[in-house]
Amino acid sequence: MSLARWLHDTLVGLMRLERRIDPFVRPAFDAILREPLTGIVQWCLRRRLPATDLARAAEQELPDEARLVDRIVEDMTAHSMAQYRPGAFERAGNTKTHGVVRAEFTVHDGLPSNLRHGVLAQPRSFRAWVRFGGPGPASPPDIDDVGVLSIGVKLMGVPGRKLLDDEQHTQDLTGISTPTFTTSTLAVNANLQAMIRAGTPLFHFLSVRRPHVLEGLMQALWARTQTNPLTTRYWSCVPYLLGPDQAMQYSFRPRTARRDRVPNLPLRPPDDYLRQAMARTLATGDAEFDVLVQLQTDARRMPIENAGIRWSERRSPPIPVAVLRIPSQHFDSPAQLAFAHSLSIQPWHCLPEHRPLGNQNRGRRRIYLELSRLRQQQNRTPHVEPTGDEVFGAPSTPPAAAVNRPPSASPPAAAS
Repeated sequence: MSLARWLHDTLVGLMRLERRIDPFVRPAFDAILREPLTGIVQWCLRRRLPATDLARAAEQELPDEARLVDRIVEDMTAHSMAQYRPGAFERAGNTKTHGVVRAEFTVHDGLPSNLRHGVLAQPRSFRAWVRFGGPGPASPPDIDDVGVLSIGVKLMGVPGRKLLDDEQHTQDLTGISTPTFTTSTLAVNANLQAMIRAGTPLFHFLSVRRPHVLEGLMQALWARTQTNPLTTRYWSCVPYLLGPDQAMQYSFRPRTARRDRVPNLPLRPPDDYLRQAMARTLATGDAEFDVLVQLQTDARRMPIENAGIRWSERRSPPIPVAVLRIPSQHFDSPAQLAFAHSLSIQPWHCLPEHRPLGNQNRGRRRIYLELSRLRQQQNRTPHVEPTGDEVFGAPSTPPAAAVNRPPSASPPAAAS
């Protein structure tokens, strides 16, 4: 093993050790220090922003954008081919599946006219599948991940033309549990994917030649030892249209502030304790998220082309527009967990009124499409456009046993 690889793996080991004590200090840290430190990091990042005369919701393509996407697809494909065998391919990002659950997305009545576009055009409810996952690109025991969760919401029965024609009746919404992306642009993302392929992703942030320390600090402030995917907030991190010439970001904010206890800490908890926490929650009641929309009000301070800048909630307070309700259910049957293989959740499954904006989103169209096809080809699990009528078998364990069920290997997950 090279010295660089040894140093990298040592840093990863220290990060995993911190995850064991994080729940004991994180509540106080978040309450006192997280927002002030986030403000300092964001101030430094905003100072780097170029001057712009772009209008709100306007895009500006990066130089060599197509070549950057080529590099990202190549590196992510190579990493997946090296990591996984046919029949057990995982998603290249948002890798581990914690659960796929039924839900209902209900649009509020009485929204102002500037918000009534696309799926928000009128008060109504959509059936939905919601996939909760880990960050990727690996699928480790929950305590060993990097402390970020992901959500993918697939609304069904959505009328109208879609921007990606492999699904006709869906609208997908995605988010992660940090308010900014790990990488600010496709160019930065390409560098990170090269480092992941080389097995040293932390050096992306610490590189002497091209450091991304501020972006790493931003992720460190918001990554944490997660306790339950149903009780954390998720942000889109990147913008979308909300009707003509209006940009938005959105988030899913849980209606409960409960923070579950991670079993066995500071010793080792069960490998899949996050799925177990979800099972306990949904065995006894519903889970609900407020769906919030944040409008772009300043083209420079709330950029379209930089996903590392947090849109100020002071300048543009989030507006509740819908509720995502996940009813009480048993979701952990082998068949329902395997259903994740056939799902492709990607932001270009959408109405034109919600077209994804910015270079990261433009890149995701092809990146997600190609990696999803690779995964499903390798697993021989054809793409499925769900209807909400899917039926699965009984849960793998009775509800009463969900609290203390033993650790189990996570099921093969799949890519977005």
